[in-house]
Amino acid sequence: MIKNTIYFFLLITMVLSCGEGDDYTYIPIEPELPGNGSGSDNDDGEPTISDEELLDLVQEETFKYFWDFAEEHSGGAKERYHPNDPGRDANVVTTGGTGFGLMAILVAIERGFVSRSEAVERLSLILDFLENADRFHGAWPHWIDGSTGAVIPFSDLDDGGDLVETAFLAQGLICVKEYFKNGSDAEQALAQKADVLWKGVEWEWYAQNQNVLYWHWSPNHGFDINLQLKGYNEVLIAYVMAAASPDHGIEKEVYTNGWASGGGILSGNTQYGYPLLVRHNGAEQFGGPLFWAHYSYLGLDPRNLSDEYVDYWDVNVNHTMINYEYCVANPGNFQDYGQNCWGLTASYSRNNDGSIGYDAHSPSNDKGVIALTAAISSMPYTPEQSLEALHYFYKNKDDLLGPAGFFDAFSPEYDWVAEAYLAIDQGPQVIMIENYRTGLLWHLFMANEDVQAGLAKLGF
Repeated sequence: MIKNTIYFFLLITMVLSCGEGDDYTYIPIEPELPGNGSGSDNDDGEPTISDEELLDLVQEETFKYFWDFAEEHSGGAKERYHPNDPGRDANVVTTGGTGFGLMAILVAIERGFVSRSEAVERLSLILDFLENADRFHGAWPHWIDGSTGAVIPFSDLDDGGDLVETAFLAQGLICVKEYFKNGSDAEQALAQKADVLWKGVEWEWYAQNQNVLYWHWSPNHGFDINLQLKGYNEVLIAYVMAAASPDHGIEKEVYTNGWASGGGILSGNTQYGYPLLVRHNGAEQFGGPLFWAHYSYLGLDPRNLSDEYVDYWDVNVNHTMINYEYCVANPGNFQDYGQNCWGLTASYSRNNDGSIGYDAHSPSNDKGVIALTAAISSMPYTPEQSLEALHYFYKNKDDLLGPAGFFDAFSPEYDWVAEAYLAIDQGPQVIMIENYRTGLLWHLFMANEDVQAGLAKLGF
């Protein structure tokens, strides 16, 4: 059992891994900073900016990752972007990150970053690409070649469908459907295509006639990876999408036995006065990396989201507060950790030799590396603490802000910045800030009739 838990946690790190040994010298590109004209310096000569201006800035600059730096053939989200080496992995499209990008484009329309017609044109390109890309019983692979639509193997056995990445994408497709379903003829056609695409996923196939979903299937290796989707982690959305599917749906028993482990998902652990409520796989004492509180809830509204086991709003708030309080307590004595510098999640990381790598940071795996997406994307749960962190990041913008928003991660302890970007870290910033401000993506996703039917089936 211990071996299986450790394997699960390490495999999550592997599944999200973006390669180690990225070593380079970065030449900064100074972005234009909206809102600077109304800002001023405080008594210490530090730049000041209002909360609203800062939220505008972060959303607009971060959105550039999915617009200005998208994969050129497909319009999809690149797995990564290194400003000093733009040709690196230039055609590697990430399925989950592309789903995040779909949602970010909707935010951009509402915020006036792009016109509605420009967005429809880009979204049509992306959906046409997804329609013709490799699929495996309806599920897309983790990585896709943006120039051909062919699967790019993520590992030796992972050269087929990735159900979790597909669920992240489906979340975005449903938001596109809801946003455009009452629009012009072209917009309604776009909405219909988005609806058809996500409904083509054969969710029940990935259960293997068992009461649990499996992460991967390959035409070459079958279910050899043999990784069941069990909570608590980032995979709740896969069960919601599977239950919502009108043609390839699962029954509640799959959710009860799979995600909830027949009630085994519950935890009695408490840290810093906050009960974890759920058993975080491989991180049961302090909770896992903060992306577990983000990815499933970009569209799925955690407010008043309760099943027979737990209230997921409480789960996410407590998870975030434990992460925050850990950084304030700073048992590792890392420089600058505290009330305005916090946030541990999976991101680029600093290797022991100072080169760039990747790690799933959490209180139980703290390397002195702060991932900016952790605090920023937690804005709905901890607005006061997240805004404090955001102002700290902006104060250090000369080091932390690049051409597509804030860089992925940094370490004051080692005077080190990962001057690169990951789609899965940039997307949640745009989306969760918008959910904090207007609830846009939450409203869109939860308005979908199939989603509501799926939630009802699961007992929410």
